[in-house]
Amino acid sequence: MPKSKRKKAAKPRTRRRSSHVAKANKLPKGAVTLMVTLRAKDGQQLLLEAELRALVGPTRKEEGCLQYDLHAAADHLGAYLLHEVWASREHHLAHTRTPHFLRWNARKDALLASRESAFYHQIA
Repeated sequence: MPKSKRKKAAKPRTRRRSSHVAKANKLPKGAVTLMVTLRAKDGQQLLLEAELRALVGPTRKEEGCLQYDLHAAADHLGAYLLHEVWASREHHLAHTRTPHFLRWNARKDALLASRESAFYHQIA
């Protein structure tokens, strides 16, 4: 009768944060983060979301755009967050002159009940 093979117990894996992962989260010097919160006018939620979605693709292709993400509020219909990271304020300024941004800018007043925005610099 052949001997049965014993399986070795698997070693528990521990997560170690390597230094290259920590560096990957550090933004380049001069980079800015822009947080924009938007609320749709009553009845304009679907149109606002469509307009915001239309900005994502072309904006992500722009020079200096490091991140451009659109979020919908989990608890409030018609509330959105744009999380933008730009290599510099100048890159963001150039973004505001693109055809897709100018199209959005011309339509936003009919769709928005409110808009708040602020620039941030990474400090840690």
